[in-house]
Amino acid sequence: MIRLPSSHAAITAPLVASSTAFPGIPIGRSLLDGRPFHLSPAMVDDRVLPSTNSLALGGLGSGKSTTAKVRGRREHLSHGHQYVVVDSFGEENAGEWVPLTRDLNGKVIEAGSFTLNPVSDLFPSEVREQLVRSLIVAVEPDALNAQAAHALQHALNHPKATSLNGLVDALVEPEDGRWPAADLAAWGVGAAIALSRYTEGSLRGLFDGDNAGLPETDLPIITFDFSRLDRNSPAIPSLMAAVACWVEHVWLPQSTAPHRHLVLEEAWQILLSPATSKLIQRLLKYSRKMGLSLDVVMHTLSDLGTGPAQDLARLCEVAHVGRLGPEEAALVGALLNLPDWAIARIPTLDPGQAVWKIGPDYVDIIQTVISEEEARLTDTSSRRRMAQALAVEQDTLDLEAEAAADVDEDQEQDVTVLLERGQDCGADDGWDWEMPPNVIDTRHQDAIQAAREGRCSEAADLAAIGEREDIHAHGINSNEAISWLSTRAKVAELCGDRDQAVQLRATVARMGKDDWFEQAKDDGAPQWHRGPDPVAPVSPAEYEPPVKARRRTWPYLAAVAALALAAGGVWQSAADDKKEQAHQEKAAAYKGLSVTEVNIDGVTTKARAEWSEDGRTVILSARVDEEAKFARIDSGEQTAQEKVAPLEEGQIPMPIRLEVKVPVGDRYEAVRMTVAVGGPHWKEGSRAPGREIEFRPDRTATDVKTGKQLKQYYSRLA
Repeated sequence: MIRLPSSHAAITAPLVASSTAFPGIPIGRSLLDGRPFHLSPAMVDDRVLPSTNSLALGGLGSGKSTTAKVRGRREHLSHGHQYVVVDSFGEENAGEWVPLTRDLNGKVIEAGSFTLNPVSDLFPSEVREQLVRSLIVAVEPDALNAQAAHALQHALNHPKATSLNGLVDALVEPEDGRWPAADLAAWGVGAAIALSRYTEGSLRGLFDGDNAGLPETDLPIITFDFSRLDRNSPAIPSLMAAVACWVEHVWLPQSTAPHRHLVLEEAWQILLSPATSKLIQRLLKYSRKMGLSLDVVMHTLSDLGTGPAQDLARLCEVAHVGRLGPEEAALVGALLNLPDWAIARIPTLDPGQAVWKIGPDYVDIIQTVISEEEARLTDTSSRRRMAQALAVEQDTLDLEAEAAADVDEDQEQDVTVLLERGQDCGADDGWDWEMPPNVIDTRHQDAIQAAREGRCSEAADLAAIGEREDIHAHGINSNEAISWLSTRAKVAELCGDRDQAVQLRATVARMGKDDWFEQAKDDGAPQWHRGPDPVAPVSPAEYEPPVKARRRTWPYLAAVAALALAAGGVWQSAADDKKEQAHQEKAAAYKGLSVTEVNIDGVTTKARAEWSEDGRTVILSARVDEEAKFARIDSGEQTAQEKVAPLEEGQIPMPIRLEVKVPVGDRYEAVRMTVAVGGPHWKEGSRAPGREIEFRPDRTATDVKTGKQLKQYYSRLA
């Protein structure tokens, strides 16, 4: 596994968004405080997360699709959730979700291999009309006016309109109704031409069947694979309209799963169609009542333009934002109301890292964790790695050819010089100088390999020698020297001394150098999401110099090892001194009290935190003196609220006082409290505006969302 550089992340983004622990499947680990991160939106209290729909954004290779697929697999295996996936991109003419679908014993439906009858009796009459209208608009956006819509309604009631071909005939040759047949035929020409694309044109075979063979509704996952279609083809929004109708009127009513998910991969192609976006918007609005989560995966919000399609993103309460460019990050941050520190981190995220926003307040940076099996099922970069491997192989061959040519040229020059001097080229029977050092540093790997083979004493000596050499060459605080602490920790772990391994790694972390990490791939443990392994460098040709008498080196090795241990002791002592100094500074700043004044919904509110004498609890309180209709405070699992009854004539409004007591680990621990206040215009049943405040016992308070420090209310501190 890869050990996270949590202290480094805490420096760049020190404001951990919240201490909220969400229930559900494991997803990864927070890069802000290192804690595990779990989330199953369907299991979160609806007061915290009203909607379970999610939006995943990120550039190529950011890990958004991998995270979506891993979440889907774990939700099904852990909670029995069902999935319908609309997949429009993949490798080898197959969608991205195909390997995962087959692994879960689901069904893959390829575009063109099935035929859907949009006027089937399986759909209610209003759904049939809506679906046919969507098909028309997908290929001819201006084909439906008021007269054409009436002609279509008239044709749908015709006895021949049991298939798309019959519907086209009913449009072209209508019978008399409220309006003469000639008028109806003239009005329906545009709609008939549009539908003929599906019966006679390039889109035939998708909707022109007489019978509708619908997929089963009890499968764990069904993937509609549109990857073989042209990305700009109107077939994609047309098929999506049909799938949306099938989901709403067939799959959801018949499915018995505890929760269902509709995944839209590369969703911009689907949402840009006006007809399709209306269907998706309806699913989003009624998803809670349907027991459905709509999971949208796409690259950027700019793909949606500035129309109503982009407004659909605001209906998603769970947002996963991977690496994006600075301009796109600013756009996403404004739309999702992300804090400035999170927006600044988006362009610097590594693969598998993302800014997560859950509900209105929670923001965190999460590293997705996947297993080897999940990496195999979700891999979408095999072609790229193949190209990279071929390029590296070609570069290696070119370098070898150039080296061989240089050697031949040098040998020819050497032979010429030796012949001029009258010397024999083969007279030299051995090397008379020391071999130059190898330019490839294998010392770390040599020490670790020795430990793996059970040669623990030799491994420790090799690590000590390497450490001493790098201290002498680069300095005691250099990255080269400190990296040996990680190697020594790995050696200690392989040799069974886990206490020493933990101590060495803690030393690295305290020195602020914990971005030196280990990547162990052979222990079967889950690893952080990573890219392809680097290609191993080609080692130079091995020379076999004559065997020379070995010098007695063990005394020197012992001396070097002692010096290395002494250096480690110096590091440890310095780290301990630094820790003690920080503790003394913290104790000197301790006041055990923090009070601030904030304005919420036009009402001035005083928020206060007071630590107990034993440092085990904190009393959090809020006071609202002005006219307010509602107030509430939350911290952890503690909640207090008060709703003010309407005042009678002449009655004086009383201030609202709320108080909760929360436990803390020690007297220096910061605490957070969310304060929500409904002002004079607040209406019952609506969400009251709120602010989350982090209090510290050194008389400081911070607005969690903005990261700005709040002014202390000193008149109440005395």
